[in-house]
Amino acid sequence: MKRRNFVQTGLMAGLAAGAVLPAMGRGLDAAGSSINLGKAAFNLNYAPHLGMFGQHAGKDPIDQLNFMADEGFTAFEDNGMRDRPIETQQAMAKTMEQRGLKMGVFVAHQIYWSAPNLTSGDADKRSEFLSFITQSVDVAKRVNATWMTVVPGHVDLRLDMGFQTAHVVETLKQAAAILEPHGLVIVLEPLNPRDHPGQFLTRIPQAYEICKAVDSPSCKILDDLYHQQITEGNLIPNMDAAWEEIAYFQVGDNPGRKEPTTGEINYKNVFKHIQEKGFQGVVGMEHGNSLPGKEGERAIIDAYKSVGSL
Repeated sequence: MKRRNFVQTGLMAGLAAGAVLPAMGRGLDAAGSSINLGKAAFNLNYAPHLGMFGQHAGKDPIDQLNFMADEGFTAFEDNGMRDRPIETQQAMAKTMEQRGLKMGVFVAHQIYWSAPNLTSGDADKRSEFLSFITQSVDVAKRVNATWMTVVPGHVDLRLDMGFQTAHVVETLKQAAAILEPHGLVIVLEPLNPRDHPGQFLTRIPQAYEICKAVDSPSCKILDDLYHQQITEGNLIPNMDAAWEEIAYFQVGDNPGRKEPTTGEINYKNVFKHIQEKGFQGVVGMEHGNSLPGKEGERAIIDAYKSVGSL
């Protein structure tokens, strides 16, 4: 289905839900009781993940979500959400809704780190991938998600890159056709070749080319600035050039893949630029803690306040 013919109601509703920083204050739970939605502290919808604040909040995912909201975060992402028990997914979704946390990405399929997958054109692997995408629709609806991460897999050394690109595009067209009626979006994540050698998708221009070929609002780019600093740098110009195809950001500083301010990326300027361009989606905090314990968790919160506060 072409972009111009896409019925945007479902997709736009999903984007709008995470578009504006939530109106903070008090709300009502399902029973009509007043709940505390927390107070927005940041200029963008930064999304922590489970375990990032475990020293403060403990191991229970509901307690961790409440801690995130209490600290002013307005989004959450969980790569492993699709593999959690349905009861856990439902409980987390209820808490996110109550606390004004927008659900970010989860990983849609098993990633083949050391063998060709979508690049190969293998019919069985394509069928397996599309099955994962179909199953992910139910997960997304259950947790109020819009975006799901996809990595095409390892290069096929026996095939020219042109053939591999064509195979990836064809598979993603079929996946997008599954997702379009539900307003859901694949976000393609280029990975850096230092940490993930041999991966097919490594650069933002490459992801942009693929999204243009797929030509669907259900296939967009996840611009992970940690990966792109290593692979190609030029973060803001590449961001601008690919802007219409970028639906999601993830961050981590380099070297080390820890919180902003611990490495070489000027995240204050990067976040300012993203905000000024009107981005109203989710910025995933896909990085580790530079310091251990509660001190390290507090350092993360302070870092985001220093470079991304209102």
